[in-house]
Amino acid sequence: MTKKAIVWIREDIRIENNAALSYATQNHEHVTALYIYNKKYFDKKREAQKWWLSKSLEVFSNDLKKFNILLEIVADDEIEIFSKIRKADNVKIYWSKVYEPDIITKGKKIRDILINNEIDYKYFKGNILIEFQDVTKDDGTPFKVFTPFWKNAEQKYLEKVPSKISGIKKLDKEFSFFKKTILPEKILPKKNWFKKFEKYWSPSEKEAQKNLQKLIKDKITDYGETRDFPHIDGTSKLSPYLKHGQIHVETIWNKCQGIKNKGKGYRKYINELGWREFSHSLINYFPEMLKGNLRKDFDNFPWVKNEKNLKKWKQGMTGYPIVDAGMRELYETGWMHNRVRMVVGSFLVKHLRIHWMEGEKHFRNCLMDFNEANNVAQWQWVAGCGADAAPYFRIFNPILQGIKFDQKGAYTKKWVPELKNMPNEFLHKPWELDKEQQEHIKIIIGKDYPYPLVIHEEARAAALEAFQSLKKN
Repeated sequence: MTKKAIVWIREDIRIENNAALSYATQNHEHVTALYIYNKKYFDKKREAQKWWLSKSLEVFSNDLKKFNILLEIVADDEIEIFSKIRKADNVKIYWSKVYEPDIITKGKKIRDILINNEIDYKYFKGNILIEFQDVTKDDGTPFKVFTPFWKNAEQKYLEKVPSKISGIKKLDKEFSFFKKTILPEKILPKKNWFKKFEKYWSPSEKEAQKNLQKLIKDKITDYGETRDFPHIDGTSKLSPYLKHGQIHVETIWNKCQGIKNKGKGYRKYINELGWREFSHSLINYFPEMLKGNLRKDFDNFPWVKNEKNLKKWKQGMTGYPIVDAGMRELYETGWMHNRVRMVVGSFLVKHLRIHWMEGEKHFRNCLMDFNEANNVAQWQWVAGCGADAAPYFRIFNPILQGIKFDQKGAYTKKWVPELKNMPNEFLHKPWELDKEQQEHIKIIIGKDYPYPLVIHEEARAAALEAFQSLKKN
């Protein structure tokens, strides 16, 4: 057996529960870790994640050094890099799978290259509970509805013999393979707007574990209730760590199984993991949904092109405080509360009738936790054109959503500070406050804060009319 190994790191930036890294160190004397930074996946597409990736790789590099393993970051195309490895290099390649159709297609090309060059390789299950192809209906067709999918998937996962992954073995000395490498800082976005992220996040495996402990100890019991209120720290905040593989979903699952008194909160949270599995299944069985509507009848939907309104939505200047709070939270922190994601998504596709793909693109660029499967599935769910989607006529009322989930305005006033003096009874409909009172509290609607881009009742009626037009075609 060859003494040298390369572990190709992608969405598995961690030491614990890393099958590829563990296997390589247990079976080889010299191991290097490779991260390929392909600019075309990030530039003007996933700018926020550049920051997370840069910081994560910096920490990971230091963690690996404790095991005498280098992290070599190479800026190039994956095909180019693997094409240059030869049999004479006497090296074996390991990696963990990533469940995105384009990446899977590229992975097959890389395997063909390695086979042609007589390079030995081995890959492992990625950051998922169960392989999507293992969860199908009795007739072998994929599920399009969440509940039966998750019932089937969860049962199959529970029946599996848990995989035992050894820890990473410390090696005698470091080994380098690649000549041209870059430092993690080279990945950072060119604009300094990302500096503010440092106030909110610490991208590391250690922090992921801390968040998991906090979830189990303080949050999961009441998760079913508290997760809907954006001013409460009631969500796990694990999604960016899951995306980058700083924690494995199996680690989260196993920790949750150890809870003695499993209540509604536990079930609600476990179902969130289920939706993640479901989304990965959908995009692999129906890859067309990455480029358009899963429900083809929506191909004729009369979307509205309005760059001005789209820009106002992105800026958090729609005139609806709960929507604007969410969009500003996104830009400031690279994250948005899940309840608010549904509200701002519904507002874009139903109040403004702007195509959901515009929202999907903006979220992709701004979210730390952007995950291709989750993002596109959630946007199509909100738009009503996806699998197991919300009925189109379910149009979130941004006024009522604000009143119900942020009645006292702790969340809204944090992100829309110009409304800090607005009486709570008018906070989510500030335009109803009379002019004299506006002057008294020094908030003039139309000057200090915008009038609504659209009137809710009118926008709702127009959206339903647009939906009805599909039935006539």
